[in-house]
Amino acid sequence: MPKIQVRLAAALAGLAIVISVLFGALIERGLRAREAGRVQVALRSSAYLVAELTHGAPFERSASSELTALAVRAAAAAGARVTLIAADGTVVADSDLRPDELANTANHATRPEVASALTGALGLATRRSETVGRPLLYLAIPRPDGLPGVVRVAANLDAIDAAVADVRHTLLTGGLVALALALVLSFFLARTLVWPLRAIHAALVQISGGDLGARVRYRSGDELGQVARAIDRMAGDLEQSHGEISAERDRLETVLRVMVEGVLVVDHELRIVLANPRVRELLATRGELEGRRPLEAIRSAEVHDVLSEALATHGPVRRELELAAADRRVLGVQAASFSIAGAKGAVAVFHDMTEVRRLETVRRDFVANASHEIKTPLTAIRGFAETLLGAELEPADRRKYLQVILSHSERLSRLVEDLLELSRLESGATKLEPQSLDVAALAARLCEELAPRIRERGFDVRVHGAGSPRAFADRRAVEQILQNLLDNALKYADPGKRIDVRVTENDGAVRVDVADRGPGIPEADRARIFERFYRVDRGRSREQGGTGLGLAIVKHLVQASGGEISVESTPGEGSTFSFTLPIAHPD
Repeated sequence: MPKIQVRLAAALAGLAIVISVLFGALIERGLRAREAGRVQVALRSSAYLVAELTHGAPFERSASSELTALAVRAAAAAGARVTLIAADGTVVADSDLRPDELANTANHATRPEVASALTGALGLATRRSETVGRPLLYLAIPRPDGLPGVVRVAANLDAIDAAVADVRHTLLTGGLVALALALVLSFFLARTLVWPLRAIHAALVQISGGDLGARVRYRSGDELGQVARAIDRMAGDLEQSHGEISAERDRLETVLRVMVEGVLVVDHELRIVLANPRVRELLATRGELEGRRPLEAIRSAEVHDVLSEALATHGPVRRELELAAADRRVLGVQAASFSIAGAKGAVAVFHDMTEVRRLETVRRDFVANASHEIKTPLTAIRGFAETLLGAELEPADRRKYLQVILSHSERLSRLVEDLLELSRLESGATKLEPQSLDVAALAARLCEELAPRIRERGFDVRVHGAGSPRAFADRRAVEQILQNLLDNALKYADPGKRIDVRVTENDGAVRVDVADRGPGIPEADRARIFERFYRVDRGRSREQGGTGLGLAIVKHLVQASGGEISVESTPGEGSTFSFTLPIAHPD
């Protein structure tokens, strides 16, 4: 049973009991007073009747027999006990005692009603009779005939007690009926009150548990109905606000998730409250960041100092950090403090400047290398030209100098052409026209064209590609890729060694491997081998007449064709350059 139902039942039952007891006490008191007054009136009439019957008779002990007989007759006529008392308080007759028993009766002069009557007033008292052993109502009057003595009459109160007992029994029965009705009424009232309260409680439990779609749906014009409607309105407002907050949070999370920049937010205690995935990647952190301090989570004193300075100042703080723990990543940081709705903190935005700085370095190196590569043949051309102009030379020397000038001008021309080709590839100006292409046959044809150089140095060049799939690529681009790779192999491989060109299918693409038995490439140089003007052995490269741009052009051509290029090398054993091309489908 619900507690409210128990309380309501107890309250109504208590109210019924209190009302029954209170009204019973009032009714019993009034009934007893009314019955006592009626008995008093009857006793007074009986007392005067007895006084008339005893008119002129002396109240003496010597006349006890006659007086007793007279008292018995008067008691029968009055319906009450009659006692005749002398002026000194001696009982001379009693309707309930024999004359021989009067000698043992105590003196009644001190009895309250008798004492009042002896003074000439009406005496009245209620007590338990010592003579007959019953509760009686006593009424005493002085004799109206002027003779000394007191006439006392007494009525038994059992009738009054019986009437009161009947009324009490009736009230008790009525009280029990009222109590039963109160309990039944409390049951129905409790059900009427408990049902909406249960509905309100259930809805509040659901709302507090996160189910903002819960409603009370109790319609009534009373106060509970007003409370239910207020809760439903509150739940609706909360659901709408929660939806807006969730949508805003999702938008913010989406924006933070796809941002290229890393975002880090700390509170006024310098504890991280928000970090997007990008900042974890940039700072190379693991585990949860929220709730931790930057120095503990990121282990970078520079990041900690930037955020501390941002919290201590009102203006933006800009720094450029180089994190050695994150592959020497260069980060640009801009931090500023904020205060929203009393909450203070700082937000830092991290920009990855690594590629920008690398490109700046590459640009500087390119300018320096290009200047150096161009300056070398120009210096030679200028020097030999000045020699030819300033001195009379033998025809043989003149021809030798002119041959040097021609060689350096050709090298300068090749360098300019490679630079222009590289520029066109990087800018996208070169338009490729892919077609179905037999790469193995193309490699075999190029080997035939290079046959004089191959025979000159005693190389054994083999093309492996029987049954290989056809590629979907631009013929000129593939020719240029293969020509550059074969040219490098012929330049740097040891004379008399074998060079293998393998064409196979690999993961749905055409894979081409050019393997030589040359000196190999050190591991420290492999990551930069495809950069412009980068040479492993600069002296040998210049002796071979290379521009330092061949592999950079190869990389751009492979990527423009939709493939990838890589190199595997073991110093002293040789190198294998591998690239892929899209496979040509029948359609």
